[in-house]
Amino acid sequence: MTYLQTTKYDPLNTLGFDRIFDRMAELTHSPQSQTSYPPYNITINDDYFYTVELALAGFKEEDIDIELEDGVLTIQGNSGQQEDDREYVHKGIAARAFTRKFTLVDTIQVQGATFKDGILSVYLENIIPEEEKPKKVEINGDFKSHSNFMSDSKEFLAE
Repeated sequence: MTYLQTTKYDPLNTLGFDRIFDRMAELTHSPQSQTSYPPYNITINDDYFYTVELALAGFKEEDIDIELEDGVLTIQGNSGQQEDDREYVHKGIAARAFTRKFTLVDTIQVQGATFKDGILSVYLENIIPEEEKPKKVEINGDFKSHSNFMSDSKEFLAE
């Protein structure tokens, strides 16, 4: 009997960890995992809002494609620049095609994107359902022992 067998009731699948493991495997086998282009920042704006910023000098808005599928935010760019005949002493501004992927948890939603001064900003919001948010429990000094819980809880809930 194999204990590592994946079934539809596998707790790792129901919690979404399978997607993280798939993403890790994809990164280790991808030729693009060897590059850090384009550089990016992820900033926390407050408890629920984040921004992903990519430095995309040499790109135009129409050269960029943003897609969210199955919890993976994919940003692709193809500068469309043709080879030029100039002779460079140093060419440090890269404008090559790229694909950058970010795995998002289920509560993160993409709210929009802007492209200004060579910086692509993708705005994310962490939308936590009310039932999953922390709750304060008030202390009631009149609460009785566990044995009286069932009868007292019915009276308490009826009020």
